[in-house]
Amino acid sequence: MPKTPIPIVIEPYCPDWPEIFAKEAEYIQGLNGSYITVIEHIGSTSVPGLAAKPIIDMLIGVKSLADSPLIIAPLQNIGYIYVPEHEVDLPERRYLYKQNNGEDTFHLHMVEPGSEFFSRHIAFRDYLRSHPDAVAEYAALKFKLAREFGSDRSGYTDAKTEFIQGIERKAKRQNF
Repeated sequence: MPKTPIPIVIEPYCPDWPEIFAKEAEYIQGLNGSYITVIEHIGSTSVPGLAAKPIIDMLIGVKSLADSPLIIAPLQNIGYIYVPEHEVDLPERRYLYKQNNGEDTFHLHMVEPGSEFFSRHIAFRDYLRSHPDAVAEYAALKFKLAREFGSDRSGYTDAKTEFIQGIERKAKRQNF
């Protein structure tokens, strides 16, 4: 039986998101502290005032990606699902997610802190945190695209690409 498509749900900003991130980050750091250099809250839930899918994105900086098997196993023990297939497109990243009642709650991106992936995501977040006009524009776009794409997550994500790349270029020019 085919899976029922899950509609894309964008929620207004929730002030609990930073605390949810902090608790999970502390838990993960406790499991793998000797391999992790930093855990950053990224994605839309990390930007005050930004509407988002209620999924906490975490960027985990690791001393070496070669240590990832030592980090992934304890994460799987606490409910994270490792998706090695994504490494075909992004070999510099390890991706895991966690669910509650069939809904994603956390997305975890493991990279080395010196990587382009790491710096790009931090710059995007920091730019939005300091530009409320861009936050409002992005929120409006996300609500529009969620209505337009329904449960087509790939289409929704692809439709945001131009906006995201524009912010990334602005962030780079302004040295975020």
